[in-house]
Amino acid sequence: QVQLVESGGGLVQAGGSLRLSCAASGRTFSSYSVAWFRQAPGKEREFVAAIDWSGGSTAYAASVKGRFTISGDNAKNTVYLQMDSLKPEDTAVYYCAAGFPGSGYTTWGQGTQVTVSS
Repeated sequence: QVQLVESGGGLVQAGGSLRLSCAASGRTFSSYSVAWFRQAPGKEREFVAAIDWSGGSTAYAASVKGRFTISGDNAKNTVYLQMDSLKPEDTAVYYCAAGFPGSGYTTWGQGTQVTVSS
């Protein structure tokens, strides 16, 4: 089973950028769908973006489309979330998740905090 470790979170001013990384260990991302979710204080966890590792197709939440980009690096077995034009409402703990397409996201990372100041 794959294990996931996120990194790259931090504090940034509104309008700034951050890049989150999700590194896999234990096995490769091959055949997985990998996604980013986020959870803000007092709110439910919400979907942010996903990538189909084998086909490369991507999907985004409406709230981040055009500002965030999800991508994968086969050689590093890592998925990235490039976040541009950040807003205070993007403040949340961001989680990486992986699962086989059609089976849901069964493996989760520990999360990384992103704070956007106004």
